[in-house]
Amino acid sequence: MATRTARLGHAAAAVATIVLGLALRANRRALPAALADVLGDALWAAMMFWWIGALAPRASLRARAGAALAVAWAVELSQRWRAPWLVALRATRLGHLVLGADFDARDLAAYAVGVAGAAACAAAFAAVLAWRPSRARPG
Repeated sequence: MATRTARLGHAAAAVATIVLGLALRANRRALPAALADVLGDALWAAMMFWWIGALAPRASLRARAGAALAVAWAVELSQRWRAPWLVALRATRLGHLVLGADFDARDLAAYAVGVAGAAACAAAFAAVLAWRPSRARPG
């Protein structure tokens, strides 16, 4: 896949994931609270995978997944740091959506699931694009 096409595809997937995450957030009362929280965390990590793919489309799937998981875990672990300016940033809507608010070890597992799901989707999409029907004539 050409680099530009790959970048656009990853960016489109990131935007679609953001739309899904915001829709989940808007309708979170339709699901049990714990499930909505875990799904939101998984979608956030999947979004990181797609953005990293947009930034580094030639990186291997494993490298993109590892980078996305590292970013997600770093952001989660940073929630243990309570610098006043960071607390103020997390108190804003955008800051809360991007950086979260409170450390929860359960989120680390949700991030792994989200990255794995996005990587599986990326691998499946790449396989579909690479597949070519046989050109052999029957009989």
